[in-house]
Amino acid sequence: MKLLSVNLGRPKAVPYTDQPQGLTGIDKRPADGPVRVAAPGPKGIGASGLAGDAVCDTRHHGGDHQAVYAVAREDLDGWERELGRPLAHGAFGENLTTEGVDVSGALIGERWRIGDTVVLEVTCGRIPCRTFQGHLGERGWVKRFTREGAPGAYLRVVVPGEIRAGDRVEIVHRPEHDVTVALVFRARTTERPLLPRLLAAGEALHPEAREAARAYLEKARKAQKQRLGQDG
Repeated sequence: MKLLSVNLGRPKAVPYTDQPQGLTGIDKRPADGPVRVAAPGPKGIGASGLAGDAVCDTRHHGGDHQAVYAVAREDLDGWERELGRPLAHGAFGENLTTEGVDVSGALIGERWRIGDTVVLEVTCGRIPCRTFQGHLGERGWVKRFTREGAPGAYLRVVVPGEIRAGDRVEIVHRPEHDVTVALVFRARTTERPLLPRLLAAGEALHPEAREAARAYLEKARKAQKQRLGQDG
């Protein structure tokens, strides 16, 4: 398992984002040398976990729990065949393009060591948006991407340091639950009854996904209590 590229984006004005200034950093390109990785701070304040990488819409992106975004090269290759066009490293706006890593099958709370120092922890999957669709220029892309169910993984920074293309990726911790990135994605998009299952991932789960799961469970409990009261 290895890192094929570390990808960085600069602010770019586009017509397909609702970011107030019309800017996005989704157009990411491979870096030539080492890149510093560190926790960026809370969402809404912190941006990317990679030095030199732009996150323009901090309402929805960036922050400690979405500090780094990884996509498997194998998934990009599959989409190349599906779309009939080449997809370079970074084409999905990912910071890390990996080889040999089951990114969407990773467990929430799974930890990866990249290179000699950096340790990252999986928190959730990417939810596709209008900006992603505009960047790819594919009609109906949000629905197609959602249907595929392989969203790539967001990660938090546990141990900071430098990474570069060619670094080894090693899984150094796998939790005992069965909550994968793909499961979280399905629960938050097309199969909401799965939401309560996400709570097994505990504090490693992205806080927004955890809150969605708790809210769904509470709503279900209230509905059940109401039904029982009506039956009585």
